Amino acid sequence: MSLCGSFLSDEQFLCSICLDVFTNPSSTPCGHSFCMACISRYWDGSKVCQCPLCKKTFQKRPELQINRTLREITDQFRSMTAGGNEKRGGRGGGGGGGGGIPDDLIDELKKKLPRPPLQLSPTMPCETQGVSILTPPCTTSLASSVPNDSPIAALTNPSGPPPPLPPYSRGRRRFTMSGAATSSRLPVCEIHHRGIVIYCQTDRVCICPQCETEDHHDHDTVTLEAEWMETKDQLSASEQEVQGMIRRRIRKIEEIKLSATELELAVERETAGSVCLFSELVSAIERSQAELMEVMEMSRRAATHQADAMVRQLELEVEELRRRESALAELAQSDDYMHCVKTFPVLSSPPPAKDWSEVSVNSDLGTGTIYRSLAAVVERFQEELLIIAETGFPASVLAPSPVRYQPRMRRVEEYAVDVTLDGHTAHARLILSEDLKSVRCGDRHQTLPDNPERFDRVVCVIGREAISSGRHYWEVEVGGKTDWDLGVARQSINRKGKIEVTPSNGYWFLSLRDRKKYAFRSEPSTDVHLKLRPQRIGIFVDFEKGQVSFYNVDAKIHIYTFKDTFSECIFPFFSPCTNKSGKNDGPLIITPVNWTE
Repeated sequence: MSLCGSFLSDEQFLCSICLDVFTNPSSTPCGHSFCMACISRYWDGSKVCQCPLCKKTFQKRPELQINRTLREITDQFRSMTAGGNEKRGGRGGGGGGGGGIPDDLIDELKKKLPRPPLQLSPTMPCETQGVSILTPPCTTSLASSVPNDSPIAALTNPSGPPPPLPPYSRGRRRFTMSGAATSSRLPVCEIHHRGIVIYCQTDRVCICPQCETEDHHDHDTVTLEAEWMETKDQLSASEQEVQGMIRRRIRKIEEIKLSATELELAVERETAGSVCLFSELVSAIERSQAELMEVMEMSRRAATHQADAMVRQLELEVEELRRRESALAELAQSDDYMHCVKTFPVLSSPPPAKDWSEVSVNSDLGTGTIYRSLAAVVERFQEELLIIAETGFPASVLAPSPVRYQPRMRRVEEYAVDVTLDGHTAHARLILSEDLKSVRCGDRHQTLPDNPERFDRVVCVIGREAISSGRHYWEVEVGGKTDWDLGVARQSINRKGKIEVTPSNGYWFLSLRDRKKYAFRSEPSTDVHLKLRPQRIGIFVDFEKGQVSFYNVDAKIHIYTFKDTFSECIFPFFSPCTNKSGKNDGPLIITPVNWTE
């Protein structure tokens, strides 16, 4: 079987510029082939070199070489067809098996259509498995006798727009030696093995021409290029939105970095300021102490001088009284009656003296008021300092986080209480130790009385010690458990059926799920990311302030603090959760509180 009669037609050997059989064919870097003279003329005088078919732009004009393989094939094709002139080669005759265009029709077309060698259709080619689809320009209409279904019909426009044809047939197909490279850029339909060049707007899928004919003939279809051009507007808007989001986040990053820098500077300033403040405070206290000592010394001296003056005056009066006492004694022993009668009235009248009954020396220096005022200020200062040590300074840069790693843990061990478990409240699957200090979940339910205090659905238990005032602290060892709940619960909580564990329902506790997911049962639930996995949890309750705080005991880190108002008694709350087929069968253990220095 001849090459012409088997599967090749003359269209596959036409230069898309001159529309004639290749003469000295040359291939561009993008893989398309043209006559050496045609492509050279096409690029002459152009500032930018583009491929006439795919419009690929080359920064530097390619140095073209003759494609010798394609030239040999073209020459063989000419010799095998032997039906035309030297330039055209055989066109396969009107009835040739290769499907070529009749010679007389080609001649008629060339007469009616002048060929501008440097002007190409702006239409982008669609390529399917090595076949390029090109719509060359037409400046003169063909005779109406050209059939609409003929390949030449794509080049004609007898009266306005051409008859509607499928997108894949609106152009002239031709063969290139770079078919493999072209097909690698174009997806192929897995069913029909044709290039996917059409988009079905009805089903929103990309299809090949055969799919359009068989399954999408009554749908709205357009070329992929047209759909992409229409989508580009939306793409531009989306791109601008994404760019705006990127810019906003970059600004936020810069803002956070600037805030962090400002915070560091603020800490340095505050550190220096606090050192100066405390130094001045110490100096002021020392000065005040010296002034107070001086005032007390002056008061002492004045009081001593006043006391000495009063003592001297009293001593003089005592001497005068003793003289009178002696004169009266002598008068009592005298026998001179006339002298006695004259002298006695003088001696018996009291001498002029001061009334000393209301006179005293006050030993109160008046420093009590000063000491009480100073003690109140120091106590207030210590309370504020303890609050800062427990909760840290307010987060001024980043979003508020339920966990603060920087502040040291407040010494709350002094409020330690002895907590035990209340067996009357324990779920039937829970197993309590004899000393009521640990609890774990068993595999099956135990036979226990269904009293009103007992939980019947949630595997939990509460402590026996009610908290109605004051401050309380206890610690629980959680070990390597994968799930647990710890905290406090209100006395009037619902213990039957499904339980909503939220502060509004009387529950304040910390939860662990799947070994690494920590959360606080707030509204909504607050997830917590702990860098250090706690082995022992400390729970501190200040009833009057409505605070429930949680600590990582080993790391001495404050984790979180609930702030609420307690209107009734609350109890310690424990839930070891289900044992998960042995994966979570470890107990929760109430441990003694170790005092730290």
